[in-house]
Amino acid sequence: MNIPSKPASIDVEIHGNFIDGREVEAGGGALLDVRNPATGDVIARIPNSTAEDIDRAMKSARAAFEGKAWGGMDIRARSRLVNKLADAFEANLDSLYRLETLNNGRPINETRAQLSRLPDFFRYFAGVALARRDSVIPVEGAYLNYTLRTPIGIVANCTPFNHPLMILCKSLAVVLATGCVTVVKPSEYTPLTTLKLAQIFTEAGLPPGVFNIVLGLGQSAGKMLAEHGDINKLVLTGGTEAGRIAGSAAAKVFAHQTMELGGKTPVMVFDDFDVDRAVNYAAFGAFIGAGQTCVCASRHIVQASIYDEFVEKLQAKTRTIRVGDPFDPATQMGPVISARQRDRVLSYAGYGREDGARLVTGGVAAKVPGHDNGYFVEPTVFADVRSDMRIFQEEVFGPFTSVTPFKDEADALRLANDSPFGLAAAIRTRDVARAHRVAAAVKAGIVWINDHHRLDPASPWGGVDDSGIGRECGIESFNDHFNTKSVMVATHEQPFDWYRDTANQKRLN
Repeated sequence: MNIPSKPASIDVEIHGNFIDGREVEAGGGALLDVRNPATGDVIARIPNSTAEDIDRAMKSARAAFEGKAWGGMDIRARSRLVNKLADAFEANLDSLYRLETLNNGRPINETRAQLSRLPDFFRYFAGVALARRDSVIPVEGAYLNYTLRTPIGIVANCTPFNHPLMILCKSLAVVLATGCVTVVKPSEYTPLTTLKLAQIFTEAGLPPGVFNIVLGLGQSAGKMLAEHGDINKLVLTGGTEAGRIAGSAAAKVFAHQTMELGGKTPVMVFDDFDVDRAVNYAAFGAFIGAGQTCVCASRHIVQASIYDEFVEKLQAKTRTIRVGDPFDPATQMGPVISARQRDRVLSYAGYGREDGARLVTGGVAAKVPGHDNGYFVEPTVFADVRSDMRIFQEEVFGPFTSVTPFKDEADALRLANDSPFGLAAAIRTRDVARAHRVAAAVKAGIVWINDHHRLDPASPWGGVDDSGIGRECGIESFNDHFNTKSVMVATHEQPFDWYRDTANQKRLN
């Protein structure tokens, strides 16, 4: 797909699934529309995969996993190939970030900055693969005990619309570095960069069948993939309910699982921290990606002594954010992904008003000249929010944040932990002891102190409670892509006959 700098119109392309290194026809019914969320225009059409399509992809993946070209590749050769794929990704950055902007509506400055970091994920895991060590374990007696790790097999990966390539690559990089294979079901809203990356990697030398893509709706194609009897691991990023459904299906075949689900990130702002800096982090944390991130700074819990100042300055800052055409370099926030998501965000603005919260700014659809059919929402801030309100407890997944006052550290932690979620949390303070104390006590898998949204391929990423299970990135993710085999070798020459001298032997095994 050729993407001009500021596309006015674009040809509607028909895509199929990507199996065995090429696009193939799929689906048995009407095609699904893929829209540009900034304009509402259809930019592509994709199939809704059938059970036969899923089977075809799984068979391709299994053949690649067991075949010589990939399954027989030694570690050093595979690491060299993964580094080559990182180079190919980097060489195609311009077309990838423009296509991602077209497909999910994030401003071009955001997609460029995010995608430029993704080759590092492949290089990191290629390095981990080379540095990996298996264990020799001290055991009682004259024995040598060591472990062998073998790649787990087929990883089914269901990815969301908000960060199509970034969330894919967090999984894909470790899949390739460990010698596994994958079948990916991208969001039906944003499949285009996933298809493009598969083409780029195939042309760069990735063997057919290692990276397959099945397209379609989550409730059909995604469900069939998650419950397929031949998957060995399920990776899913999405809503908590989707995770429950997919996780239950995958559990029936005893597949390993890594799930990053919902979030309701608390940001605790203490009065020893610079208010202007806290406000700048608040705007970034809440409105980057139009707030469509699992770690969106959606609950600001602010010490009472600076509360009014914080709310006033956050109002002023939020009103300066430029909402507009994602391809305009001056744009700071784009649309949400769909009309449905826009309506969801606006419905939560209604809940906030009904429950007695104070609307500080936003809460309505944004008007962008020339983009009348786009799905734009004004960045929204509610103040005086109580912990029993829906906008405090439930994930909105849009440019929407709330502000709640707290009295002291214990009160801040009580409010922060008053949530079914536990993905991320953030702390704003200059007190080093308090920072570590609060980080240890807050319910979250990721904690930022005086920062937000920071991630690294070496740092484990994931949550607790309703935010999911398992970790992406880091050694934790790498190790979870293997089966571990324990090998016990007797190094003595002592005779053995349990049934000759049973009564006098010290142990059975």
